[in-house]
Amino acid sequence: MTTTTPPLYRDFTSFLKQYFPYKVQKISLNAGFTCPNRDGTKGKGGCTYCNNQTFSPDYCRTEKTIATQLEEGKRFFAHKYPEMRYLAYFQAYTNTYDELESLKRKYEEALAVDGVVGLVIGTRPDCMPDSLLNYLEELSRSTFLMVEYGIESTRDETLRRINRGHTYADTIEAVKRTATRGILTGGHVILGLPGETHDTMVAQATELSHLPLHTLKMHQLQLIRGTRMAREYALKPTDFHLYNDVNEYIDLVIDYVEHLRPNLVVERFVSQSPRQLLIAPDWGVKNYEFVARLQKRMKERGAYQGNKWTDSEKSCNFAGELT
Repeated sequence: MTTTTPPLYRDFTSFLKQYFPYKVQKISLNAGFTCPNRDGTKGKGGCTYCNNQTFSPDYCRTEKTIATQLEEGKRFFAHKYPEMRYLAYFQAYTNTYDELESLKRKYEEALAVDGVVGLVIGTRPDCMPDSLLNYLEELSRSTFLMVEYGIESTRDETLRRINRGHTYADTIEAVKRTATRGILTGGHVILGLPGETHDTMVAQATELSHLPLHTLKMHQLQLIRGTRMAREYALKPTDFHLYNDVNEYIDLVIDYVEHLRPNLVVERFVSQSPRQLLIAPDWGVKNYEFVARLQKRMKERGAYQGNKWTDSEKSCNFAGELT
């Protein structure tokens, strides 16, 4: 009898192939947004770990129009795959935090650029009004559209400590409201936040798997120069467990992935901040190298996504709701 070895994890590239017969690449945008925990609506100073320079490429500057940023991003990537198409990734800060008509203009400016075949909109769980959801639901019927929520943690104690300005209950509500509209819904978490242990992070995987998320990004906590968290670390480093040993982090990720729902797409495991801004951990490992090492270690351990997603949990797999 022949048995089929389950895939080690459900990857984002395979997920995109369900929607596009060609290669697609995200182009990050800075559309001039702010956040409610920066402008005083909910708080000041933003999240304690946040420095948006860590994910803004050179072409991604607010003085440039959205169309200009996209055209420069296209030129940056075109030498690799001339026939590539693009997703406009509204990434910096909270990309739904504006008046509805202003948001429409920005999204539609992006979609009007030649070669742009969809939108990915990064935002917070507490910044998604029904009026915007109505518009996004309609838009998603004619183009690829994903809303990506910064969840960061499922523990309210952690969310308070990092000055997120929202609760996990806000996340639950926003994810359900969005996915119910038929909109592709993603989440983002940070592994290694202060006060969280190996066990609480692994338990998080199970909690998130009960939400109707289509995709999940995770990455290691990085201490970035100029942030409040960097100052906190300097004052009390014992409050932090930084994964300075990449192999320790790999084993954490494997434990985490084993507890994820099998059909939840895992988009990312790590993030790389500019060396000049990064305090720790500094692995010197490229993303593709990390994935290769992760895959090798998963094979050694006989691990795969959903391996520890229990029988009682398998009934909660959102199979009817997720692609």
